Amino acid sequence: MTPDRSDGTGPGGLPLQSARTRRFSLGVPRQFTVSPDGERVLFTRTAGGTDPVGRLWLYEDGAERMLADPAAVRRDRADGGEVPQEELVRRERARETSSGIVSYATDADVRLVVFALDGELWAVRTDGGTPHRIATAGAVTDPRPSPDGTLIAYVCGGALRIVRSDGTDDRAAVTPEEEHVTYGLSDHVSAESLGRSRGYWWSPAGDALLVARVDTAMVQRRYLSDPADPERRPRVVPYPAAGTPNAEVSLHLVQVAGGRIAVRLPVAAGADHPAGTWTDPRFEYVATAGWDTHGPLVSVQSRDQRSVHVLAVDPATGGTRVLHRAHDPAWVALRAGTPRRLASGALVVPAQPGGDTQGLEVGGRATPPGLEVREVLGAVGDRVFFTASEEPTEIHVWSCAAGSSADAPERLTGERGVHTAAVGGTTVVLDSRTPDGQTVTVVRNGAPVGRIAVLAETPVVTPRPLALSLGVRELRSSLYLPSWHRQGDGPLPVLLSPYAGHGLQLVLPVRSWWAATAQWFAEQGFAVLVTDGRGTPGRGEAWEKSVRGDRLTAVLEDQIDALHAAAARYPQLDLGRVAMRGWSFSGYLAAAAVLRHPEVFHAAVAGAAPADRRLYDTHWEERFLGHPDVEPEAYERNSLLSEAHRLTRPLMLVHGLADDNVAVAHMLRFSAALLAAGRSHTVLPLSGSGHLVTQEETASNLLLLERDFLAKSLGR
Repeated sequence: MTPDRSDGTGPGGLPLQSARTRRFSLGVPRQFTVSPDGERVLFTRTAGGTDPVGRLWLYEDGAERMLADPAAVRRDRADGGEVPQEELVRRERARETSSGIVSYATDADVRLVVFALDGELWAVRTDGGTPHRIATAGAVTDPRPSPDGTLIAYVCGGALRIVRSDGTDDRAAVTPEEEHVTYGLSDHVSAESLGRSRGYWWSPAGDALLVARVDTAMVQRRYLSDPADPERRPRVVPYPAAGTPNAEVSLHLVQVAGGRIAVRLPVAAGADHPAGTWTDPRFEYVATAGWDTHGPLVSVQSRDQRSVHVLAVDPATGGTRVLHRAHDPAWVALRAGTPRRLASGALVVPAQPGGDTQGLEVGGRATPPGLEVREVLGAVGDRVFFTASEEPTEIHVWSCAAGSSADAPERLTGERGVHTAAVGGTTVVLDSRTPDGQTVTVVRNGAPVGRIAVLAETPVVTPRPLALSLGVRELRSSLYLPSWHRQGDGPLPVLLSPYAGHGLQLVLPVRSWWAATAQWFAEQGFAVLVTDGRGTPGRGEAWEKSVRGDRLTAVLEDQIDALHAAAARYPQLDLGRVAMRGWSFSGYLAAAAVLRHPEVFHAAVAGAAPADRRLYDTHWEERFLGHPDVEPEAYERNSLLSEAHRLTRPLMLVHGLADDNVAVAHMLRFSAALLAAGRSHTVLPLSGSGHLVTQEETASNLLLLERDFLAKSLGR
């Protein structure tokens, strides 16, 4: 069979298709909201697999109906505004790749829906009518209606404002005292590293709001410019790098009728706070916040991340009461969707670490051993829905109720894959990704009643992974071989293409963009190996926390062990020609691979690599390495700059010049260290690109340039 060495520049090529579809994310329904009666399902979706414009949709009575189309809205508006900077920042933190309607919020009954479009506030009802614009004081970010739908709160110019849903009585609920203060927005660390993207929450009665105040006065500033546009003013970004001051985040109870009360958050953890080389028990992080029928519920985390307190807030006084304490000698892991209170008041929190899996505690009872809980999705009454794994490579939807049944959770999905869900009433919307693709199924009273269409394109390259468990640690891996390769065709150069970092798995039985990309590289003549080793999720907290203090040694060891175990099983893998490619953490890992193990790795492509760990943000970096002033050896041990002189293999560094997550300074400092050591390397700057590369030509051609660099470097 003739090898498929298509350069991908034609209409059927995977690199171009992946770029046009934003990694096959366009046309995928998401952000599901199910009404409390289970009758209505809201979601966003673009009109097709290459359409980047998000639209608002409603599923009801077994059929889909478009509620709002940005094209129609803009057609009726000649004086539309621009997306405010605060919204652009929010989208960057959320890794949002589409435009148009990318988020929305509803009242409690899911009758009124509001969204921001080009900085303007729009509303539409699910029971009829067309979208209508609501006049505001300025550009709008994160609008949210009150539970009864009579009021809409939004952020404008750092102030939290309230307007009636009929467009009258627009007024400021709380305004910033100084230019470095905002109300109602998340700070960088909370959005980027803690997963808290929101900055205010309505009371169930709609008479008050819990509001985050963020003061960045003490935070170091970064100045992001576009070297390709030297006349453009740089953007100033408050960025708390490891060891430097965080933003000061406080919470306030703001009454709609006027007046506010500061929430009296605890200052620091007590005597039960774990000791360590670096200990800082001050509660600097507001990890989660919300307001349910029992009152405001908040969790705070210490600066060193070893203590988390869950707090009930008295809405009348702002006083707090501790409901739950969690401590860990490494760090307390924050599980998405927790803490949460059920209708009875039962508290849902991660179970204290123990054994090989991380469980869930529901009303004081823990889920059984062997079930790795990933995320709490929601609750109906006293029944909680969550995702969990019995096998690390599969994620299923489960449910259990507070009380005696908490030790007998029920699994709601069966097909091998990765599943998640949204719930309301007796309706469960199952979002399922499998090797055959993605489906969204509406289940009511336990029976499927319909589907929501997935309009994403199918990759022109069909992934053909071999599922492997390799070495003494049973490392979950996927091996991609060329479809045209037959026994006797000769050895194949090996390309390792992992992520291998905290918070993300790639070895999953799903048809995904990364699986399609791995297969495309295989069709170009590589054997591609993807391995999830120590530090990745899915195999218990001890597995994840084994990288505390050293983010490279064990991770590289697992990649090498998997490589050798795979080669022992598949002799066509040529261990004399091995490369690694990656982006973000895996870009960092790829560069480290050729620096530390040139006897194993013969070339690397390192994209957006955080080469100098001191430059990354406080919460993320201090979680693994501590405070750089107290544990400087950890930062030195994990820096690529000090090892630049060791480079003897071909290395390509790629970085977006507009990246505000992993600053381009990482790449420039690393390149300067390589140059100072006299080490030849290749630098590829991406003008106008952030941490995600979304420009069509740049994204598609980047894959081709990577392929050519690796092929040349390995002598293929």
